[in-house]
Amino acid sequence: MTTALICDDRRSVREGLTRVMSAVTGITRTDAVAQGNELLARYSRQPVDVVLVGTQRAVPTGIDAVRRLIAAFPSANVIVFGASDDAGSITAAIAGGARGFLRWDATRPGLVAALTHTLTSNAVPAPLSRTAPAVALTEREQQVLLGMSQGKSNGQIGRELYLSEDTVKTHARRLFRKLGVKDRAEAVAHGFRQGLVS
Repeated sequence: MTTALICDDRRSVREGLTRVMSAVTGITRTDAVAQGNELLARYSRQPVDVVLVGTQRAVPTGIDAVRRLIAAFPSANVIVFGASDDAGSITAAIAGGARGFLRWDATRPGLVAALTHTLTSNAVPAPLSRTAPAVALTEREQQVLLGMSQGKSNGQIGRELYLSEDTVKTHARRLFRKLGVKDRAEAVAHGFRQGLVS
C-alpha cells in the first residue's frame, strides 16, 4: 500500500498528476493540496510515501514548502517538478531537501516509470538521482556548471568568462555528456547532489 501527495497551486496540474499517479502500480491513494501550509498540515496528520511539489519560476512557495516539510519531517520523500531551464528553482529545491526533479514535459510513461522505480527501490531514479561516481570536470566545465546553477544564460556565462556563447554551448555539451544528463536542469540537480556545485 503506497500513498502519494501532490502540492501545486494550479488545479489543472493537480488533477492531471492525480490521474497519472493512478496509473502507477502500487499506489493506492493520491491526495492533492494547493498550498504549502496545507501540505504540512496534511502530511503531519497522515504521512505519505511520496510527495510531489510543483515549482514555478519566480514563485518561491513550492521551494518554501519543500524546505519546511523536510525540516519538520527529514525522512519525507519529496520530488519537485518544474521547467527544465529553471536551474535556480531546481538548485533551491535540492538544497531544501528534495530527492529529485521531474521536468514539466516528462512523458507519461517516463513519469510512471520514475515513480514506480522510486516506490519499489526507495531511491529516486535517473534523471532524478544518480549513483555514478564523481566525474572530473575541466575548470571551464566547472565554471559553466556554476553559472547554470545560478540561473545564468549561456550569454551571461560567456560574458563573465570572456567566452563566446558558442564556446559556452560547447563546454555545456561536453559537461552534459560527462554527467550523463540531457539538459541544464538535470546537470544542476546532478551537480548539486554530487557536490560539484554548492
